[in-house]
Amino acid sequence: MDAELKTLIDLQQIDQTLSQLRNTIEASPVQVQTLRTQLDQFISATEEQKTRQAANQKERRQLEADIQEIRAKIAKHKEQLYQVKTNEQYRAMLREIEVEEGNIRKIEDRILEKMVEGEQIDQTIREATARLESEKKRVEAEVIQLESDRREADRQRDEGEVRRKILVETLNKAIYAQYEKLLRARNGVALAQVRDGFCAGCHVRLRPQAYNDVRTKDGLLTCETCSRILYYVEPPAEQASTEGLESSRHAAV
Repeated sequence: MDAELKTLIDLQQIDQTLSQLRNTIEASPVQVQTLRTQLDQFISATEEQKTRQAANQKERRQLEADIQEIRAKIAKHKEQLYQVKTNEQYRAMLREIEVEEGNIRKIEDRILEKMVEGEQIDQTIREATARLESEKKRVEAEVIQLESDRREADRQRDEGEVRRKILVETLNKAIYAQYEKLLRARNGVALAQVRDGFCAGCHVRLRPQAYNDVRTKDGLLTCETCSRILYYVEPPAEQASTEGLESSRHAAV
């Protein structure tokens, strides 16, 4: 294989690795912030449940106070029963007492609903409190891992950039310029391997002569369809035999 072609293959591999490392480095702060936000939301949701519980208890106290107030009215009305002078007044007072007792039953039903709601909130708070420490530990462990991965990616990126610089310095400037142009135009893939007569970059079959040239000639050859620089890697013996038959069939077409 042509020396400059081999250098270009190595350079593309480094560039692809560098691209992945940069993505890891750039994504790390976002991932850390996402984890911390998730924990904050978990804590906030727990605090919201505590606020709901406080409101629930306050409402129950108010309802119980309302019942006491109504009972005081009923007691007063019962005392007044002995002071009325006519049957009509007596019946009116009884109806008022009945209405107030109905109001008590309604409030008691409301208190029961609030008690059930309060028990559910208590359960939610207990479960959240039990989970909180484990959630904190989980988030902290994942943050530590992400930061460790980022530092390792930083190290590998720095090493990769040094290796890249060394490779670039060995390349002909015109060839490197061609590589860079293709890299920008072809989504970071300037070179494509030829497999079974196809360009792996655009998946178009090469002409038989072009396929044979890539396999047998030195120098930089490009795909007639996508313009990527082509290279051929000799397959294992069994596969090579199969490709040789395939190449002969192409040539016969």
